[in-house]
Amino acid sequence: MFGQYYYHEIIRKTIISFGTLFNNLYIKHQDDNGADVSLMKVPIAYGPAQKFLVRLDEKPDTRNRVAITYPRMSFEMTSLVYDSSRKVSTVQTFHANKSNGDNVKVYMPAPYNIGIQLSIMVKYQDDVLQIIEQILPMFQPQFNVTVDLIDSIGEKKDIPFILNNIGMVDNYEGDYSTRRNIIYTLDFTAKVSMFGPISDSADPIIKKVQVDYYTDTQRNNASRQLRYTAKPKAIKDYNNDKTTTLSSNVNDVVTTINVSDSVSLIADSYIQINQEVLYIKAISGNSLNVRRGENNTTASTHEDGDFINAITIADNELIEYGDDFGFDEETFDFGDGRFYSPNKGTDV
Repeated sequence: MFGQYYYHEIIRKTIISFGTLFNNLYIKHQDDNGADVSLMKVPIAYGPAQKFLVRLDEKPDTRNRVAITYPRMSFEMTSLVYDSSRKVSTVQTFHANKSNGDNVKVYMPAPYNIGIQLSIMVKYQDDVLQIIEQILPMFQPQFNVTVDLIDSIGEKKDIPFILNNIGMVDNYEGDYSTRRNIIYTLDFTAKVSMFGPISDSADPIIKKVQVDYYTDTQRNNASRQLRYTAKPKAIKDYNNDKTTTLSSNVNDVVTTINVSDSVSLIADSYIQINQEVLYIKAISGNSLNVRRGENNTTASTHEDGDFINAITIADNELIEYGDDFGFDEETFDFGDGRFYSPNKGTDV
């Protein structure tokens, strides 16, 4: 009906993540002297507890299949319910990077609660107590597991598994040949986020913000007075332009460096040498008076002949999604009584 196939395997990944929490539990048996007799790993499988209980009474057949032995654990999904307490706007979106580098717009997920039941089946009371005590301290009342929900956009979320209730049944009635069944059931809730389809087309990145200020709150009749614009500004070199080179070694403290040719460099601008960004305060001949370790980089040593890359407007166009960047800001006072028409894209 909706016309677009997609399958993120979110429910499947959640159930698998839940099962892996309990796949490394052990019980230990000791003799009367306290010496260890056996150490047994408790097997776990997906499926309803009733299925395993039916197989408990099976007898071996000619193909050497045997009945299920204790102890054993099983788990299954028991419910799927919408969680209105975590609801957000249905049109709210966020931006994400796909594996191919495209920036895409993704709608906020729908919140659902998955009910999961863990069943512990044993023959001896001490066995189930050993298992329970390895589980309960981890849930107070929840335990968070990070799950990679959508590989294509690298969307990872912490899914809380909440322990809601513990039930106990001891089926000991019957004759001497009847197997004793001690069953503990632990009911959990997993709070998951169900994502819709992920767009195949890249979403454009905002490259410029423009704000006009008016002389009156009645914008239709007021004249525009001030315009403020902001554009992304690169804080590192992207195009590896190799503007010039160092003409001498540089340690990590000097503030005057010598270059082979300063013609293409200007004062009040930034350059990058290896991984360090420097600010040019003044230029005298082929000597630069600089400020070291700019834009959260660390002042370091550089060698004669190392390339110097100028950080220019050309780098602004190459800023990658997810990178840190600064802003080029501009304020212009009009005083001309005109206003900007978004439809025409010009002043009128």
